[in-house]
Amino acid sequence: MGNTETQGYSKEERVKMAKRTLRVMVAKPGLDGHDRGARVLARCFRDAGFEVIYTGCHQTPEQIAAAAVQEDVDLVGLSCLSGAHRYLFPAVVTALKERKAEDICVIGGGIIPEQDFKMLYDSGIKEIFTPGATLDGIVEWVRKNVMVRE
Repeated sequence: MGNTETQGYSKEERVKMAKRTLRVMVAKPGLDGHDRGARVLARCFRDAGFEVIYTGCHQTPEQIAAAAVQEDVDLVGLSCLSGAHRYLFPAVVTALKERKAEDICVIGGGIIPEQDFKMLYDSGIKEIFTPGATLDGIVEWVRKNVMVRE
């Protein structure tokens, strides 16, 4: 007698199904206290089937990186509405590299001028979502571009 949920699947398919769920951290770096969008995104990720950790507001880049490593996340989603993204987003990427966790994908969102995109991409941010991005579009991007870390 086998597990009826996995009967009919090959061993390879069962191994893939047994892999853990994508783990996502949503974080608000810096002094920006406007977290409604971040909380909506965290709920959206949860509803999409991801495991979600929300750090809350006023986190330093070092705190975010340390929590990401401790929680073994696959993706860190940063939200910034204060204009400090040019410093804070690259600082999170650097803090992850210092912890030998450069394989954690980092994305950003918020009020980010298009002229800052190249600098952020060059610093290691994988994608940027601005107002008008749909929740479905963000989830679709994550599903296509973020893999569960081994």
